[in-house]
Order: sequence, then structure tokens, then C-alpha cells
Amino acid sequence: MPDVNPATPALDAIRFTQDGLVPAIAQQHDTGEVLMMAWMNRESITETLQTGTVCYWSRSRGKLWRKGESSGQVQTLVDFRWDCDGDTILLLVDQKGVACHTGRRDCFFFAYRDGNIEVISQPEVSPDDLYGK
Repeated sequence: MPDVNPATPALDAIRFTQDGLVPAIAQQHDTGEVLMMAWMNRESITETLQTGTVCYWSRSRGKLWRKGESSGQVQTLVDFRWDCDGDTILLLVDQKGVACHTGRRDCFFFAYRDGNIEVISQPEVSPDDLYGK
């Protein structure tokens, strides 16, 4: 039976690492804000394209990570892109709430300025509130 996975053309265009992963950058579709970087594999890409809800691969847990599954901070896919080398994915998303597990809007809150490391944004919500601890 032929492959009926509608994600096949995209999967064939992407260059995965030896571990079967590809880095994915999530960017807020309407503001251009870079939210986070995570890893995807063939299964998470297929699920993302089929459902419209972003799913990553958790290297630490060794399983699919459906963004917002436990926190409610869901990413809805707006556009799925990859770079000229096919080795990095750009996900344009509509982020519900915060993207970072620290309770911040994005994961890029450290900056190196004038020889010092600075924290440039504060949590918008407590991680305990996000994850019910």
C-alpha cells in the first residue's frame, strides 16, 4: 500500500541528525518574537502537520512532548517552514500564554551585555501555577 502520510513531502525535504532529530524554532506568527527552540522527529512533525497543534520530541523524557499538554500553554501552528539546508525548522505559531517552562513569554531571557550576564525578562506566571505543583 502506498504511503498516505500527507507530511511525507516535508519529511523527505528535511535533513535529520543521526539521532533522527531536527532543531525547531518557534516564532510568534504576528509579532516575529522568537519564543523557543526544541527538537522534532518524524513522528512529532507528522502529528504537528496533521493536528495543527505543535508537538516536539523531548530528549530528556524520550517521548513526544505536546506543547501545553500539562501547562495549557498551547502552540497552534500557523505555518511550517524549513531553511535552505533543510536542517532547521521554523514554526510560525500562535502561542497561548507563555512559551517557557520558567513562566516567561519566551526562553531567550539571558543576555550578555557589557561583559555581564543579565536576565532581561521576568516570569509572567509562576511555574508552580503552570504545572499545578
